[in-house]
Amino acid sequence: MTPTPDLAGLVAELTALLGERGVSIDLATRERASVDGCRLSPVISAKLPLGLADVVAYPANAEQIGQVVAAAARHGVPITPRGKGTGNYGQGIPMAGGLVLDTSRARAIVEIGDGYVTAEAGAVLARIENQAWAIDQQLLMYPSTAQSTIGGFLAGGSGGTGSIAHGVIAGGPFVVALDVVHAVGDGELVHVEGEAAQPYLHNYGTAGIIARATVQLEPLQEWRAFYASFDDFHDALGVVMRVGGLEPTPRLVSADLPKLADALPSNTGIPKGRASLRTILDARTVAAASALVESAGGVVEEVREGAQEIMRLSMISYNHPIEWLQKAYPGRYFHVEVGGDALVERIDEVHAVYPGGMLHIEAQKGRPIGMLAGEYESEEAVVAGFSALNELGVSTHNPHQWFVDVEIERTRDLKAETDSLALLNPGKLPAPTPATAESNPLMVSGASA
Repeated sequence: MTPTPDLAGLVAELTALLGERGVSIDLATRERASVDGCRLSPVISAKLPLGLADVVAYPANAEQIGQVVAAAARHGVPITPRGKGTGNYGQGIPMAGGLVLDTSRARAIVEIGDGYVTAEAGAVLARIENQAWAIDQQLLMYPSTAQSTIGGFLAGGSGGTGSIAHGVIAGGPFVVALDVVHAVGDGELVHVEGEAAQPYLHNYGTAGIIARATVQLEPLQEWRAFYASFDDFHDALGVVMRVGGLEPTPRLVSADLPKLADALPSNTGIPKGRASLRTILDARTVAAASALVESAGGVVEEVREGAQEIMRLSMISYNHPIEWLQKAYPGRYFHVEVGGDALVERIDEVHAVYPGGMLHIEAQKGRPIGMLAGEYESEEAVVAGFSALNELGVSTHNPHQWFVDVEIERTRDLKAETDSLALLNPGKLPAPTPATAESNPLMVSGASA
């Protein structure tokens, strides 16, 4: 049975541990720490507020993350971990109140060597990538929101720039080792490596909170930010996977319809009124990519060099075009994460599933994936579209819910050992009953993209 929370005792202990600047019970601070990037979903936005932190703590290093978790466990207070709050699905909302553990001050890059980097949970991925470049190495992948923290990315993300070559985080080669904290009251950092680290990935901290991580680096390649455009999106679609299949493998390949491209930030590589193709290419493949674009009737707009240009292109991939679409047309659009060859082969039917349907496509390892935008009508219309897409051969992943939806049983089994009082990120792990899916229909979304 979960004990009665002792908030006053926890605040006193955390203040002694972290100092007055390391703890806050200020209402405005608690409100800011209680919402993540979930406003990208009109479904979740309509349900806000979903929870309010009672206290926010800011540990300054991995060891303090462990000590804060231990204190909260001893006082029976729920714990919701938070990085930069850039997650789009409500994973960082403290639905049971209690403590929001903000890891953003635990940001040391502990060690960087040949083929690896070790960093604390709050280290920003863009900074890690910059330091890797300085020694002629690079991360295997980083998210399109490159200012995210490594702990948040591993606990809540799936993939990003580099995934076209290396796949997604979970089950892939990216994560070497983790130091995690369990809600057992001792604050110990538990070191796990290889397969033993996998159960802690993409489970939103529900079975253990990542305090420090070691991930793989690889030799730095000479990258180019490559911009092309087409009169028609169908022509761009015909090139996406062919460019993605070049060797050495590109780091990113994205394409958008003219309306989506028009919503993106002003960029001379993305002319208004034209379908846009953007890719991060190894310099050795620029000529081949140019030939593919031109043979399909496209125009190579610009080829740019430098780390800043590569990062800039990364940040208009994956969910980001949808964010810009929503800014251009407030309150109008939602999106569904989609995947499969039908995105190319049956695009007109895919677009017809939702009114105003528009696909943002990414070449991923072995197949296309993307974000299908549509005009928002209701939750029911969103759910109905999942089945229609699945019938077309499109796999779907639902971005309008906050539940762990990968390896659920494995997470439950681990949580039984590491969080017997159910204090870690309550509300994010579905209960093991059929009623869960029935009462939360947006959990049911077909195969993961």
